[in-house]
Amino acid sequence: MQNTQLRDILRDAKAQLDKAESRVETDEVRVRFLGKKGRLTEILRSMGSLGAEERKRLGKLANDARIEIEGMLARKFEAVKAAEHALRFQAEAVDVTEPGTEFCIGAKHPITITIEEISRIFLHMGFSVTEGPEVETVFNNFDALNAAPNHPSRERTDTFYITDDTLLRTQTSPVQVRTLLAQAPPIKVISPGRCFRVDTADATHSPMFHQVEGLLVDEDVTMADLKGTLDVFAKRMFGAEVRTRFRPHFFPFTEPSAEMDMSCFKCGGEGCRVCKGGGWIEILGCGMVHPNVLRVGKIDTERYTGFAFGMGVERIAMLRRGIEDIRLFYENDMRFIEQFG
Repeated sequence: MQNTQLRDILRDAKAQLDKAESRVETDEVRVRFLGKKGRLTEILRSMGSLGAEERKRLGKLANDARIEIEGMLARKFEAVKAAEHALRFQAEAVDVTEPGTEFCIGAKHPITITIEEISRIFLHMGFSVTEGPEVETVFNNFDALNAAPNHPSRERTDTFYITDDTLLRTQTSPVQVRTLLAQAPPIKVISPGRCFRVDTADATHSPMFHQVEGLLVDEDVTMADLKGTLDVFAKRMFGAEVRTRFRPHFFPFTEPSAEMDMSCFKCGGEGCRVCKGGGWIEILGCGMVHPNVLRVGKIDTERYTGFAFGMGVERIAMLRRGIEDIRLFYENDMRFIEQFG
């Protein structure tokens, strides 16, 4: 009886292995015949009731059958493995005559380039670069900068509030407050970074933009120092022939305050499309640091004075590179970015 079963097992194992087309199917055949509950294993377990001589004879036959099945399995595994490799090589074949994939080298974003250019100019004038968080407190963004409780910029229609006490900073001026609180005069820093205001994106407006804030606090600092510093900046940024002028303005954190214009670097002040025919271009806001702001940092306003300024990076980048739509900066179009790399 067992002899017949062993012959049937060998025949069935060979037939099933002939049909197997993958390593998974081959392994299923192995389990079916040699596994713990396999057909050959069941025969070995049933030999316990046989006599010693019969058990010895059948044990040898069963062991021979196991060796034969294992040999068939090994050959089948090798054959299936080779077939799978051949199919994979065929599927992954590379036509070496086809042109290769072009790899483009990245380029610096024009905003990054402009920030680096601005920073380099002020670093040469002895300023250092400092940064602050984009999520700010209402105190640092408004209160410490002498903004009145009813100032329009505090409204939720203008500012992105996270909680009643935290917001996305609307300017880089909070870094000025943090510097005044952390450092004693003399202070001479610039702080580039991103800012956020509730705004509808169009050719000249964006809810996210970049500024560079400047702050200098020391003894005997005057408006003349401010004008001289910014005049040097304008000439180094836009050309030695550029002229500057200052117009009275109002900012809560400076007194007196001004806006600085420069003569059009394209037409020399004669009037063109860049300056809209006026010959002058508004470039930044500035002024002498308000005593109330200095007092936040516990700075002696009888001994120290200072000036501050802030400029829009996108505006400067657009002027210098002839870009007419601010939205181009944020569309991640490599055709645009690569022009300035």
